[in-house]
Amino acid sequence: MTGDVINLRQFRKRQARTEKEKQAEQNRISFGRSKAEKSLTKALNEKAAKTLDQGRIEQDRPEQAGGETSVDRKKP
Repeated sequence: MTGDVINLRQFRKRQARTEKEKQAEQNRISFGRSKAEKSLTKALNEKAAKTLDQGRIEQDRPEQAGGETSVDRKKP
């Protein structure tokens, strides 16, 4: 009925090592890119943002246009 005896100090150290290894892997993916890859990603992100902004419908706010506010429109 007894379980295995676990040394908590060793368990914590092992767990910390695995967490550091996961972080190192993420850093290698994020920061281990060439200048060409970084510039390509930046250009693609800028193009996507520009395309998104082109499709946006601009609406004048009544406060900016000097018109009536939404509260004034509700009155009979």
